[in-house]
Order: sequence, then C-alpha cells, then structure tokens
Amino acid sequence: MSTDPPDPEEDESARRRNNILFLVAAVLVVLAGIWLVNKMIDLRNLQNCLESGRRNCAPVETPQPR
Repeated sequence: MSTDPPDPEEDESARRRNNILFLVAAVLVVLAGIWLVNKMIDLRNLQNCLESGRRNCAPVETPQPR
C-alpha cells in the first residue's frame, strides 16, 4: 500500500482553480446583494409614498430619445 505524494504542480493548479471558483462565487454574492438592496430601497420609497396618501406613486418610464 504505497500512496504517491501529490504532485506539487497538480496541487497548485487545483488550489488556483478553487481560488478562482471562490472569487467568482464571492463576486456573484456581492452583485446579488447590491441588486437586492436596490430593490429594497425602491420598494421602501414606494411604500413611503403610498403611506403618505399620495396617488400615482409608481415610477414612470419614459422612452429613450432616438
């Protein structure tokens, strides 16, 4: 039962691949968090508008000029 020690280059490439995957996952979590916070701010502003008794609180989107 002899087990060969792992090749240092293979170990380093696996570590590099894992670090890249972790970085991608971290970036995705940060982007999802930013999107979620922006949505919560929009909903809070809409709720504040509605609670103050105003009407037409929905945002109006205007078409882009050509």
